[in-house]
Amino acid sequence: MKICVASGKGGTGKTTVAVNLARTVEGEVALLDCDVEEPNTNLFLKGELKEKERATVSVPQVNEELCDGCRKCSEFCEYKAIVVIEKIPMLFYELCHSCGGCSRICPTGAIKEVPREIGVIETYKRDNITLFQGRINVGVATSPPLIKQVKKKAKGHHIAILDAPPGTSCPAVTTLKGCDFALLVTEPTPFGLNDLILAVEVTKELGVPAGVVVNRCDIGDRRVYDYCKTQEIPILMEIKHSIDIAKYYSEGHLLVDKDEELRSQFRELYHKIVPLVNNNKH
Repeated sequence: MKICVASGKGGTGKTTVAVNLARTVEGEVALLDCDVEEPNTNLFLKGELKEKERATVSVPQVNEELCDGCRKCSEFCEYKAIVVIEKIPMLFYELCHSCGGCSRICPTGAIKEVPREIGVIETYKRDNITLFQGRINVGVATSPPLIKQVKKKAKGHHIAILDAPPGTSCPAVTTLKGCDFALLVTEPTPFGLNDLILAVEVTKELGVPAGVVVNRCDIGDRRVYDYCKTQEIPILMEIKHSIDIAKYYSEGHLLVDKDEELRSQFRELYHKIVPLVNNNKH
């Protein structure tokens, strides 16, 4: 079962929900930090680093001695990652999507694929939680290839909780794809409602069932609640605005290790999600 914790905007408490939910799950659980541009899950989990591996993608390399400047590779590439100027090929790795088409279409065999490092995947362990945290290299333009490699780490784990990048662009969509449930974290404010609507539309487009966690539930107004009611989206948990919670967060503590009531709420949250996932599969 893959549960993706997502939000339409940053700062709603998405990572807080993801790591505390993982902490209350009984049995082995994989926690995947897919916010590879700014991973921060282990700031709270404080797991022990077990492994650090290079993440690579395949990019073209041209043998100019074999290239006859036919331009077929350039004409094939929709992303303009390879162009031919006066029979000399030029490569733009930042635009390459690693489809491998240019090497297959080259009539002279001048193009071969070589690995290019785009980041690292760190593996941490704490108690029953295995955290896989992606970290993209500075200057790498697209994060979905690394996110896909992080997601593969969920294989073999019965329960996986994915901490998605904020927003509704390609990185968040890549994380949500193939998940069994989307847990959308929002706030009862106009900005929270606007971005929740965007996130809900993405889950509908992907066919992923969703539920909502309302963070800082005792500020703002009732429009988020009214929207969820009209859309028949269950509100599965409310977290109050609290000085104690802010203090625990700022000190890098897990909320469920500091507050027994919150621990019970997160445990109940997980048990609410399970039947929703099972019902959707039937």
